[in-house]
Amino acid sequence: MEMLRATYGSDSEEDDADDSAAAPPIVGSRSGSGSSRSEADSGNGRSNLEQLDPLPPPPLDLLQSTNVLDFSSTTQGSRIRSFPHVDGNYALHVYVPGRLYALASGNSDDEGLKVVIPTTMKIPVALFVKRIASLVPGLYAVDIDYPLSELCRDDLKLEQMLLGREFHVSLGRTVPIKVHQIDSIVAMLRQKFQSQRRYRVEFNKWDVFVNDEQTRSFLALEVLGGGLSEITKQIHIVDVIYRLHGLPEFYKNPRPHISLLWGLGDMSDRLEQGIEEIDRSYKNASPSCGGHIFTCKTSGIECKIGKKTYSICKFLD
Repeated sequence: MEMLRATYGSDSEEDDADDSAAAPPIVGSRSGSGSSRSEADSGNGRSNLEQLDPLPPPPLDLLQSTNVLDFSSTTQGSRIRSFPHVDGNYALHVYVPGRLYALASGNSDDEGLKVVIPTTMKIPVALFVKRIASLVPGLYAVDIDYPLSELCRDDLKLEQMLLGREFHVSLGRTVPIKVHQIDSIVAMLRQKFQSQRRYRVEFNKWDVFVNDEQTRSFLALEVLGGGLSEITKQIHIVDVIYRLHGLPEFYKNPRPHISLLWGLGDMSDRLEQGIEEIDRSYKNASPSCGGHIFTCKTSGIECKIGKKTYSICKFLD
């Protein structure tokens, strides 16, 4: 409290303020228009509380624990929407969620659903990501949009915000749908996927993807071995449901993958050159060379519509 009093001053100092001074403007609407507090007041006068200028915010170090990571204090990239926002439309995304772990760690099947990547596999991936950050500036962590350059300065943040999160393999394009289509799409997805078996997905290669609009590039781990045929069949099922609802189908030659990083515009040349340079420097020790990098044990299929996530199915053992 003593620190707060020192910051704000005493009550008597507030009482000595000039009552005739104009109060600061009220924050306006999203369009930027706003009105001053004096314009909003009625002619009957204001209470003493309304006449006082608002207190300044307290120092952040009084409110924030030094042991808590602040994920919101980030300079985010200016992403461009793949499709314009329209009132009444909802973004649809069908995917297989997964947690990453290493086969070499000897984990049991149940442990495949844990949140974190084992330390033995975090180290080579972290080194790869840090090297890419030094070769290709302007990259961000997928979904949280945190600058990679900032993450690489703090190993704890890199582990928690990039390597310790859930990833997904897309089974269909992210497209806008109408509200009246939601129930039909969810019902069809659940009916078609009700008897799916669990399988493993092997991520074998670092690769680069660019969206259709060429507004964003992605550094991803691609599926080339185990799980490829199962995912391809599931993509075809989603395509049928999309087609029945007049939605664009997935790519003709799908390349299942999980995206870790993104950057603005078409950065494919720079990212591919970066991967090649790392491969050359690491030789056979690089995580992008030979074998599989990660294995993801699938648990089911989910569908996100707007901000709501629907469980489509749980895979059978």
